[in-house]
Amino acid sequence: MHKLLSLATAAVFALAGCGSDVPPAPPADSAALEQQAQAFIDAIKPRREGRPVIAVVALNEGTEITDFLLTHAVLQRADIAEVHAVAPRAGRVSLYPALQVEVAQDLAGFDKTYPSGADYVIVPAMSNNNDATITTWLKQQSDRGARIIGICAGGLVVGNAGLLDQRRFTTHWYYRDELIENHPSAEYVPHQRYVLDDNIATTTGITASVPTMLALIEAIGGRDKAQTLASEFGVDSWTPVHDSSLFGLNFTRGLSFILNKLAFWRDEQWRVDVQNGMDDISLAFTADAWSRTGHITVAAAAPNPVQLRSGLTLLPEPAPDDAPRLPLTAELKPIQQLDRTLCEIGSRFGEARQEWVSMELEYAGRPDCSNQSRP
Repeated sequence: MHKLLSLATAAVFALAGCGSDVPPAPPADSAALEQQAQAFIDAIKPRREGRPVIAVVALNEGTEITDFLLTHAVLQRADIAEVHAVAPRAGRVSLYPALQVEVAQDLAGFDKTYPSGADYVIVPAMSNNNDATITTWLKQQSDRGARIIGICAGGLVVGNAGLLDQRRFTTHWYYRDELIENHPSAEYVPHQRYVLDDNIATTTGITASVPTMLALIEAIGGRDKAQTLASEFGVDSWTPVHDSSLFGLNFTRGLSFILNKLAFWRDEQWRVDVQNGMDDISLAFTADAWSRTGHITVAAAAPNPVQLRSGLTLLPEPAPDDAPRLPLTAELKPIQQLDRTLCEIGSRFGEARQEWVSMELEYAGRPDCSNQSRP
């Protein structure tokens, strides 16, 4: 314990002078922004005839919850492609920072069903960004013509598959320097939520999965389809506009980061009572955000496995009957639920912790918390 604290203290002082080294975004030009969005949509449209095939890949040992659940659920709900959740092994996939699901199809089975490869492969952040089975498979899919889309730190996985070199990219702000160092021939692009270079797309942090999937849906299914889903989610726009200078470490944020990473700070276990048909997106946002406070662990409580709205199976975990319930409001749209969750985090743990969770999610939204009460 004392060693951990000493390391944490040293790291905090090391971070004292660190901030975002990205200059502020230039003044917005609405015409240019619209042009950028349309260029991405035009460039990522399907290349093959017929209904596209999309694989959302997971690593069994650990895959980021929102990167995986949200992208899979949004694409399933759009009903514009054949969408498959896949993993190296069929069965349990541990999500982080919370929950577990079951994936029915392994990579070998997907390859047998689709020997020509997927049209699109979605790559979430993973606990091991250099798993040989995953990186080899991604390279094979790219060689067969698939568009590879690295969500958040999924860009690290894409890079380790050899697919970022000599390409333009973006990523979660925390991993920007690592990718620049590891791929000196690649070019980092600031102030863009999503970037496409040839057949490789990358995104900024976790919440960028929403606008990126809406842009992909527009490319496949048209503007009206994307607009309908955006309204369901509580999203006004899905252009790539983003101010990367807002995201970086200073002393206060560095302290929050280090404390969050010390496991002994997780002093409460909460449960979420799950049931068939539950919305994947709101569940992912809420469990993700509360778990990132560093104080909460979340377990899915149910007598049996539960089928989420997307069709994925959520696996139950042991949780005390008297554990606090995860605050979820079924009537809220997913982005409204995220905003309320951030307000509740601020009420319970303070504004600094609310800011840190927003930073980890790379969420630029500024929820109005004036009418929020403590959960």
